[in-house]
Parts: sequence; C-alpha cells; structure tokens
Amino acid sequence: MAVAKETQPVRRFTGIGRWLVGGTPGSRHRDVQGGSTRAGVLGAGDGLLTNLSLVLGVAGASTNASAVRLAGVAGLLAGAFSMAAGELVSVRAQQEMVEREIQVERQELADDPEGERQELAGMYRAQGLSAEDASTVARILSAHPDIALDTHARLELGIDPQAPGSAWQAAVISFLAFSMGAILPLFPWFFTEGTGAVIASVIIGAIAALALGAAIGAMAGRNVMGTALRQLAVAAVAAAVTYAVGSLLGVSTT
Repeated sequence: MAVAKETQPVRRFTGIGRWLVGGTPGSRHRDVQGGSTRAGVLGAGDGLLTNLSLVLGVAGASTNASAVRLAGVAGLLAGAFSMAAGELVSVRAQQEMVEREIQVERQELADDPEGERQELAGMYRAQGLSAEDASTVARILSAHPDIALDTHARLELGIDPQAPGSAWQAAVISFLAFSMGAILPLFPWFFTEGTGAVIASVIIGAIAALALGAAIGAMAGRNVMGTALRQLAVAAVAAAVTYAVGSLLGVSTT
C-alpha cells in the first residue's frame, strides 16, 4: 500500500508531462508529428527572437529601463497570446479537415469495399510487395472495417486517426514556451539599465539561442554545434538590425 501511495504522484506527474510534450504511454518516442513539439520549439524560438529584437530595438533608441520594460512586457504578452490563439485556430482547423477526410474515406469503404480493397492492394504493391502478398494483406485488413479505415488513413491520406493532436495542448505549450523565451532578454532590465543591461540582454540572448539550437539539433539527431550556431546567427542578425534601427530612430527623434 505504501508503494502505491508513493507512485501515485509520479503517475500524475508523468501524465501531465506526457500531455505537455506528447507521446504514447510506455513509449520512449516523442510525438514529432503532432502539434506539441512544433508549438514548443516555435514558441520558444519566436519568443526569444521577438523580444530580444524588441528589447534591443527600444534600447537602441533609449536605455531608459522603464521604456524597455514596458515594451518588453507588452511584446511578451501580445506575442504569447497571439501564438496561443494562432495554434488553437490552426490545429483546430487541421483537426476538422482530418475528421472530414476520414469521414469521406469511411463512406467510400461502405459504398465500394471491393474497389477500396484493390486500391489498398495497389498501395502495398507500390511499397514493394508482390501482387499475391499485397492482395492477401489487403484482403485480411479489409475484413475488419476499423482496421481498414485506419490503414487507408495512414497510407492514402498520410494521417494517424488515433493521434489527431490537441488544439488546447498546442495553445498552452505555445503560450508557455513563447513566454519563457521572451522573458530571458528582458530579465536584466528589471534590475538595471543603460549599457550594462544592453550587454546582459545580448549575452543572455546569445546563450539562450545556442541552447535552443542545441536542443533542436539533439531532438532531430543532427549536428548539435551546427544547429546551435545557426540559431545564434539568426538571433544575432535580428538583434543587430533592430538595435541599429532603434539607434537611428532615437537619434532622429532627438
């Protein structure tokens, strides 16, 4: 009984973690095709680049901490809500399109089961099976309506009807990821201002860009250093351009 009580919080934690990052219970694989991973990566990257550029752009015109904080917090909130709303709408629309296509496929299976069986056999032949083996596999799968629908959805439509993704999950992850990325370059301005705050924002932004790029490279199984440097280069260009524009506008308005 004691063991059961101790493992219950762990189960709740892993359940929440699985809801946030995606994946199947008992599997070590992540849900790389669903909205969770994409929303997290895009949210963190956009939050970092957007607010790093915004903070340095405003700082280029004026290093007054109040002005930079106001712009940074406004950018964080506007961007986070915008990203979350965009994910909610886009994932929901994708779900509706997937459901529509599955319904069409279900109707086709009901109206012309023999034609759909031959179509399924043709898809397996295209993947390299012999005509006899492809026909046998298609006949076995077509004998079970649910399995036939699932197979047609995966092979013909390229979708997984069992894992449509959660619009709210993608929205929450996008909001949190954007907020975490956006708060980093803004953080020094809550404690200091002037050139020191600018330098601190640049250093924090560079480290965060490297870390994000490395994480993306590790998840994708690619060169971690190359991906990290690529992310740093993108952040550096965006920050330099906005800081230069802010400096020019600051000079022109004074």
